[in-house]
This record gives sequence, C-alpha cells and structure tokens, in this order.
Amino acid sequence: MIKSFLLAGFGGQGILFAGKQLAQCGMEKGFNVSWLPSYGPEMRGGTCNCSVNISDEEIGSPIVTSPNQLVVFNLPSFDKFEPALQPRGTMYVDSTLINKISWRDDISAYYVPATKLADDNDLAGGANVIMLGKIVAVTKLFTRDEFLDCMCSHIPASKAKLIENNKKAFDIGYSYK
Repeated sequence: MIKSFLLAGFGGQGILFAGKQLAQCGMEKGFNVSWLPSYGPEMRGGTCNCSVNISDEEIGSPIVTSPNQLVVFNLPSFDKFEPALQPRGTMYVDSTLINKISWRDDISAYYVPATKLADDNDLAGGANVIMLGKIVAVTKLFTRDEFLDCMCSHIPASKAKLIENNKKAFDIGYSYK
C-alpha cells in the first residue's frame, strides 16, 4: 500500500502543516513516510505544494508527480494538478475557493467548503485541518483518535491555545458528508 499525496494551494493556507501532520502520524503508526515541501519565493500568497508518501513498503522518491491523493485549496492548483492525479485516485477540493467540478470520471472527488466551514465556526485559518479530517475519514489510514492524538502532540507549547480549535476543525471535516 502506498498513499502518495500532493497538497497544493497558496502560501499561508497551511499546506505544509497539513502535509507534515499526515507524515508524522504515518511515521508514528510505523509506516515509511516522506514529506517534501515546495513553495515560491513569495511565501504568503505565492504558490505552495507539498508531497507526502505514506507506505508499508520502501519509498523510492519523495517527489510526488502523479499522486493517488490530491488536495487542492485554490483554482490554479486544481487546474495544474488535476490531470496528474492517477486513475482511481481521490481528489479533495476546497469548494469555497474553487467553483469548478472535475471533468474526470475515473477518480473520486470530495468537494468540501473548508474555508467557509472554518469561517462559519470562528476557526479562521482552520480550513487545512478541516480537510485533514475529511482525508482521514475517507482514507482510513488512521483512526480519528490516532490522528488527533498525533496532531495535538506535535503542536508546540507556544501554540497550545490552538489545540481545541484544531480538534473542532478536524471533527467538522471528519463528519462532513
């Protein structure tokens, strides 16, 4: 089994944080993992993507060019990476920021209004964690409790005040239909 994730959006949307959480939880669960960030020189507002591999076999390369799991948070990322998604792959779309439906009939797609859900629940900046909840619910790589325990244990003490909001955001995504 290998899950190759490509998470993409603008800098400042928490793309790298989300990818790192997937990799850390995979590592704690005993999988082989890789995490490779990529971002433009602009940082916030510039392009940003992250490759994550989680596998029960050795990983040949940390670079994900043809993911089986695609997570997109903006329209340019949707347009750029949708064609690269493997057949029978899964795409997770922040439908608040992307008003487009995939043309592909050989993939599964989940349209989650993550940014709107974050805003409606006073969780500014929580769209990435909402999407993590949906990813965990769909992939079943981890149980809800495994992922939450792992994610919360890696939040630094200086940001401990964010733990409850991250739990709330995760559960919104996890239960989103």
